[in-house]
Amino acid sequence: MSKIIAFYLPQFHSIPENDEWWGKGFTEWTNTKKAMPLYKNHYQPKLPYGNNYYNLLNKETRLWQAKLAMEHGVYGFCYYHYWFNGKMLLNKPLEEVLKLNEPELPFCMCWANEPWTRTWDGGENEILMPQYYGNRDDWQKHFEYLLPFFKDSRYITVDEMPLFLIYKTSLIENCDEMIKYWNELGVKNGLKGIYVAEELTGFQLKPCCKETRAVVEFEPTYTIRENADIFSRLILKIKYLLRKKIVSGKLIRFYDYDYIWNKIIKRKRKVIDKKVFLGAFIDWDNSARKKYEAIIFKGASPQKFEKYIKKQLMVAKELNSEFVFLNAWNEWAEGTYLEPDQKYGYAYLEAIKEAQNKL
Repeated sequence: MSKIIAFYLPQFHSIPENDEWWGKGFTEWTNTKKAMPLYKNHYQPKLPYGNNYYNLLNKETRLWQAKLAMEHGVYGFCYYHYWFNGKMLLNKPLEEVLKLNEPELPFCMCWANEPWTRTWDGGENEILMPQYYGNRDDWQKHFEYLLPFFKDSRYITVDEMPLFLIYKTSLIENCDEMIKYWNELGVKNGLKGIYVAEELTGFQLKPCCKETRAVVEFEPTYTIRENADIFSRLILKIKYLLRKKIVSGKLIRFYDYDYIWNKIIKRKRKVIDKKVFLGAFIDWDNSARKKYEAIIFKGASPQKFEKYIKKQLMVAKELNSEFVFLNAWNEWAEGTYLEPDQKYGYAYLEAIKEAQNKL
């Protein structure tokens, strides 16, 4: 059976840069707590179960998360990695995982290689932290930082090579040259190479680099973008296919949970010379970050999620996809998280477990 890897956001501890940009003590909880319902029966703010507004620099929190994951069928975490040509942000939680050799949960890394902006979308408006990719000297420094993680016994591998995701390969001008160099450095350091996978997202619908070995379908944004033309044509004909609603004079985009999930499960993929790792998502409501410019899904529930994740695991088996990448473990401000909350308790975690038990 394919293994579920959940994307993991480390922005649950304060850093000086966020203090400067967003105010003293800023973490992901800051936006989560400030969220307000935008319409009747809108579930905001999202409240963690038992008001557990944790700090990821607390070892006990990380152990608790790993225990929850292992007990409910999540194979590992994919930690977002923020590297800006030598400058790092939010790196301490994973460095502590490496240093302390706990928790035991398997992990890999995803280089979230877009600039940080005030709009949270990696665009070019009011850039807070720019992104540059440098040359071979810079690539070597990056590799040397990654190497201890790659050599850790818990690090997730494919074909005996460490699995490393890149969020936006389209932004890296010399991506193929960089990956080739990393593979050379990997072999020199006792590895069989680096298994680099590029993500297919709302920003990038097809692979951009010859040297990557796989693609990861990042949901739900990949499917939303892939069907954008269909949405435009049928907006007035299909209820909730893409529904735009004026709330307090602002425009909110609504998507139908069932429609998008069925598009994911029934996707007809073009043949490419790369491995395909499937994606999945729990829910989506990023109004905690975007307010009235949010994308909000209608119709999500733990029962539906159990049904769809089970079907996606079956598709993954048919396609010989070793992993299903789930968005996400703890994206609270985007409204897609497995961690228990005050509305559903542990129901989404139990859905993962039940779906696997029924296969």
